[in-house]
This record gives sequence, C-alpha cells and structure tokens, in this order.
Amino acid sequence: MTDRRSIKAPDIPEHKNPIPAASRVGNMLFSSAVGGEDPETHGLPDDKEAQIANVFKTIRAIMREAGGSPENIGKVSVYVADQDDRKLINPHWLDMFPDENSRPVRHTIEKKLPAGRYIQIEFIAVF
Repeated sequence: MTDRRSIKAPDIPEHKNPIPAASRVGNMLFSSAVGGEDPETHGLPDDKEAQIANVFKTIRAIMREAGGSPENIGKVSVYVADQDDRKLINPHWLDMFPDENSRPVRHTIEKKLPAGRYIQIEFIAVF
C-alpha cells in the first residue's frame, strides 16, 4: 500500500469514532465528513450560518495540515439538511474559490443529517 497518513491538528475537530478528519495517500487526500464544529472549541453551534462558516475553516485547516491549499481540491460533496441553504454556502464557496476558472466540481445533496447538524462536506484533493 502507498504511504498513508491521517490528518489531524488541534484546530481540526475529531470524530467520535476512530476515523481521521482526512487521509493522505500518496498525492491524494480524502476527507471524512467535515461537520460544522467550531475549530477552537470543537463544539457544535446551534446556528446554521456558524456551522457553514466552520466547515470552510476546517477544510482550510485540513488542507494546511496535509501540505496543500484549497487549490488542490478537485471534488466537493456537500450534504445539507435543507437544499435552500445553498444561498448561505455560496458566499463561503466563492471566498474559498474566487477564481471562476479554477474551482473544484461540487455536488450538493439534501440529506437527513445527525441531530443538530445543518451541513457536512466531503472532498478529494490531489497534490
């Protein structure tokens, strides 16, 4: 098997199960479900907009810890409790990926999420 490394850092909330936030295998990075926990306290805020902002902060932290940046991300899957939340996600998306000629693909899916969650994101990056 190719060299595999679990990605973790103090500002990357950990899963309750023994699963890393992401796993780098060779030149590829695969995330677990990135939720809306606060990167500092690791608590889940009740506020939808705070959860969405936290997801993007955590993605940046994962990419930094993996040795890359959001520019390495090629595919993003967004799971939302309410499809209308796209309008809240798009400003963070555009902030993270401002160049319209250099954005990853994205698929947004409405899904029943664990209690209290409004958003989860999974992504794949290539280095």
